[in-house]
Amino acid sequence: MSLTVENLEKNMAKLTITVPADEFVEAMKASYNKQKGKISVPGFRKGKVPQAYLEKMYGPEMFYEDAANTCMESSYPGALDECGLDVVSRPQIDVTQMEKGKDFIYTATVAVKPEVTLGQYKGVEVDKVEVEVTDEDVQAELLNVQKQNSRTIPVEDRAAKMDDEVTIDFEGFVDGEAFEGGKGENYQLTLGSHSFIDTFEDQIVGKNIGEEFDVNVTFPEDYQAEDLAGKPAVFKCKLNGIKETELPELDDEFASEVSEFDTMDEYKADLKATLQVKKEKAAKNTKEGLVIDQIIENSTMDIPDPMLETTKEQMLNEFSQQLSYQGLSVDQYFQFTGMTREKFLETSTPEAERRIKSRLVLEAIAKAEDIQVSEDELNDELKKMADMYQMDLEQLTGLVGDSEKDAIKQDIAVQKAVDLVTEAAVEK
Repeated sequence: MSLTVENLEKNMAKLTITVPADEFVEAMKASYNKQKGKISVPGFRKGKVPQAYLEKMYGPEMFYEDAANTCMESSYPGALDECGLDVVSRPQIDVTQMEKGKDFIYTATVAVKPEVTLGQYKGVEVDKVEVEVTDEDVQAELLNVQKQNSRTIPVEDRAAKMDDEVTIDFEGFVDGEAFEGGKGENYQLTLGSHSFIDTFEDQIVGKNIGEEFDVNVTFPEDYQAEDLAGKPAVFKCKLNGIKETELPELDDEFASEVSEFDTMDEYKADLKATLQVKKEKAAKNTKEGLVIDQIIENSTMDIPDPMLETTKEQMLNEFSQQLSYQGLSVDQYFQFTGMTREKFLETSTPEAERRIKSRLVLEAIAKAEDIQVSEDELNDELKKMADMYQMDLEQLTGLVGDSEKDAIKQDIAVQKAVDLVTEAAVEK
């Protein structure tokens, strides 16, 4: 393999990678060996058709795609190591030469980690974050605990109302035709949760168990499914059940059941102390954010578009994983809310940009301050990880390679940089 590197504008680079002709021929042979058992040609036993015969009959191109993928998978990692660039995006691949008997040549256009020019990062001024726990804060927390200890009870003698948990069957129709993903049976829905589009939930209010009814809604203009966007729909619904939430009384008995205290006054005092700790931690996080934002403003860097797109995709994947813990797929979420993948990525742009810039300036500060991470600090972090995953430390350490350890060290160094600039900040 040979490599040439061309630096492009806005922290982009083009790698031109050449794979020798004989390696491409070997990759074609590997493709033939993988496929030959599935190929039937009259006059030959299955799996016994010679490669040369197939290439004569159908052209060598039949093996090009597999061979190209094989050559790229084997050569691209080595090209990354050789070029020495800090690549921060997936490559955009273009094949420039692919012919049996000739070198296989392709280009990989990638985003490169931007250089940061730091401005002032020590002693930046930020607004002071006040920490005060009010009686209203305590009462709000108490109501949260009350709701957490509530119970749902079936209701049969009244119609559905807001905040009820209802069970429904539904099927959606547009222009009289049922559409994909618009049907559900015994679906549990909390009225007022805004889980469904438009006024769907409002139209269930007032309905009785066993009642069949139509819900009329209009899909948003930017709805993810283009064939449904902006169209009116009718959902044929049946209300199967109603449950209401019953809240416990806020008295001494409640306090003794949910805490180690015998009276409500003692429990409230403990809640206030706990809220104080939470607010102090939140204030610390807020201050850190304000300091980092100011440092970003004082610094300059040029973010390549593919780096931004990669980060937005990561955010979508994180969101999708969070939904999976609730038993929802991201497609179901889009279906119920009217959100689209494109709109999600678009609205994620500011946060993605801030994520990138925050990390870049903090890494630059860690480098400027020559922040080091000791083996003891690395081992402490590994111990925390082992405890989190309920694993033996030795077992976890055996699974973590050198590159992963370097990444953990970098994270520790970044956190040290956060602590350094936050402590040095001036509150006004």
